[in-house]
Amino acid sequence: MKNIFLLLAIITCCTSCVQNRQLSSTDPVNWEKRMLKKAPTDTLENGSTFLSIYSQIFMRTEQDYVDLTVTVSLHNPNMQDSLFINKAVYYNTEGKAIRTYFDKTIFIRPLETVQIVIDGVDNEGGTGANFIFDWQMRPKATGPLFEAVMLSTYGQQGISFVTEGKRIL
Repeated sequence: MKNIFLLLAIITCCTSCVQNRQLSSTDPVNWEKRMLKKAPTDTLENGSTFLSIYSQIFMRTEQDYVDLTVTVSLHNPNMQDSLFINKAVYYNTEGKAIRTYFDKTIFIRPLETVQIVIDGVDNEGGTGANFIFDWQMRPKATGPLFEAVMLSTYGQQGISFVTEGKRIL
């Protein structure tokens, strides 16, 4: 009986000390330092881009899947002009908005890349997740390039692939 109480005490101690880990990509500090203090004064063109990502993929059967780490890159391919991203919304497989990374305009300097990382333990998006990015650019500038790299490793095995965003507006 004494051993059972000791075992229960150890289990209680170990499980009560576990802290919920904040997902690295959800820290608002990442975006607050990039937010514009005032709107750009130039006349800007608007656009929206759809980017498919996969926080999980099926392996062998529909019941067997693998969690992936996702790096979403927001590239500004312009050598002279900044780009402005107004909103980044993350949707799950069912099309439900599960996270808004920011909804106030941020800037991306010429030739700069900004990233969102979906942790490998964050499988909330599922097997058919996506982003919608609303953005602005100066007339005649090159539009932004949105890409995602998904990867996972198991021992000596690994899987990785890339998707590219498609302009929808």
